[in-house]
Amino acid sequence: MVDAFAGTWKLVDSKNFDDYMKSIGVSFATRQVGNMTKPTTIIKVNGDLITVKTQSTFKNTEINCKLGVEFDETTADDRKVKSTMTLDGGKLVHVQKWNGQETTLVRELSDGKLILTLSHGSVVSTRTYEKEA
Repeated sequence: MVDAFAGTWKLVDSKNFDDYMKSIGVSFATRQVGNMTKPTTIIKVNGDLITVKTQSTFKNTEINCKLGVEFDETTADDRKVKSTMTLDGGKLVHVQKWNGQETTLVRELSDGKLILTLSHGSVVSTRTYEKEA
């Protein structure tokens, strides 16, 4: 049920995001901005095509993909990655791979909130979004 993720989501809570950014190699200056930014994520679902737009004062990004099909992505911190998004047990799982590294971004719905769990190695960050009316 990927349709459940559709909507506009505003960041309301963020835990351990600086450590996560540090772990994936984001520069200090970019992390400072990233830590202050409260992005809005807009998820659209059209059949098997998913669009994820992230809008913030720092940078806007957009990815368009089909579930289970690898695609090229340029991240907000300008990493060029190979990404795949799948639906796994009600969770939207987004895997990014670059330079022999891998990070996983898992979006799940809990109590009407969108929980984004970012993991790279042993570092885990949790970001909570609320749906805008």
